[in-house]
Amino acid sequence: MSETTQNNTLLMGLLTETSLHAGVGQAIDVVDLPIQREAHTGYPCVFGSAVKGALRTLAVETFKTDNEKGKIKTLFGDEGSEGKGSEYAGALLITDARLLLLPVRSLTSHFKWVTCPAILKRLLADCARLGLDAQFTIDDKLQNKITNEHAISNNGGILFLEEFRFDVEEHDLSSIIEFIVKLMGRDDAENALKNQLVIVNDDIFSQLSRYATPVNAHIKMKDDSSKTVQDGGLWYEETLPPDTLLYVGVVAQRERKAQGVSADQIQASFNELFKTRRYLQLGGNETLGMGWCKVMLL
Repeated sequence: MSETTQNNTLLMGLLTETSLHAGVGQAIDVVDLPIQREAHTGYPCVFGSAVKGALRTLAVETFKTDNEKGKIKTLFGDEGSEGKGSEYAGALLITDARLLLLPVRSLTSHFKWVTCPAILKRLLADCARLGLDAQFTIDDKLQNKITNEHAISNNGGILFLEEFRFDVEEHDLSSIIEFIVKLMGRDDAENALKNQLVIVNDDIFSQLSRYATPVNAHIKMKDDSSKTVQDGGLWYEETLPPDTLLYVGVVAQRERKAQGVSADQIQASFNELFKTRRYLQLGGNETLGMGWCKVMLL
């Protein structure tokens, strides 16, 4: 976008390469530690505050010299400046990480990347708000082919996803795939999506996004010698599986204080975070190798 708007916009793709647990604390339910979800749709997500916190941690690791440390406050704000919130607010606007593709196991083939018209329409709306051209459309002809029993893919046939059976109708999804590839950061993304991308009904996707996510049991031992589980030391933790694709909207604004740096400079500083290594760690259990995402900037 032009500098006269004082805003630069990006879409950041996050492809999970390990399981991701962005939690909401304990819950009184079968799953003790559920993942973050949108209240109105139930779709898994990572709240913007968690994404921003992870980015700030990466910035602290990246900008280590005295000359560079000022970029951290410029990008993310200065929490210690009481009464000067507008002056020291960060120049980066970060949205929630929204779900785009959910990997779902198939009983008849390799896993599938599953999405739905509602998700794709929301992606189009987000791109329009950011001033980006997604270069694909979701028309009525495509949507009318999708029912509770029918899905669409580049390849036709019969497909089982979890407990659901679909008659899959072949449809040219090349324009959708071409855009999604830009957010994935995999050399084989185009061929993989041609074989594995499936678009299902909104209601079916809602079911899959709620009940097809992994839930793992964890235990806490009493001590090293007894090898027994501590009373109450069993809990169940939900995660997003590897190969989940999320995306985040990023807006770089001109710094708010007088004589602040431009939006172009803010974007350049943000891009520096991924100059040498395009990875971001999100969520908890970092010491267990969880939460590592491949980053692509569009």
